[in-house]
Amino acid sequence: MYVILVYDVNVNRVNKVLKVARKYLHWVQNSVLEGELTEARYRKLKAELLAIINEKEDSLLFYTFNTRKYTSREAIGVKKGGEEWIL
Repeated sequence: MYVILVYDVNVNRVNKVLKVARKYLHWVQNSVLEGELTEARYRKLKAELLAIINEKEDSLLFYTFNTRKYTSREAIGVKKGGEEWIL
């Protein structure tokens, strides 16, 4: 599946969330990561992030697609991390 993760977490947890998320997904912009994951790796990512965040203060948004075939992305302006992996 193709996953886009968008997060908004307390500044004290940003580095921890980013470190975990980058084990699974590619960082593309501040607080945004994306990539292909198996269902098992998706569940593992969510479990690791839930162990870090405070659900009363932080938020995670997961957009999931069965395939990337019908998605497109247009980047305008400053390119942030992760752009180099796209061929």
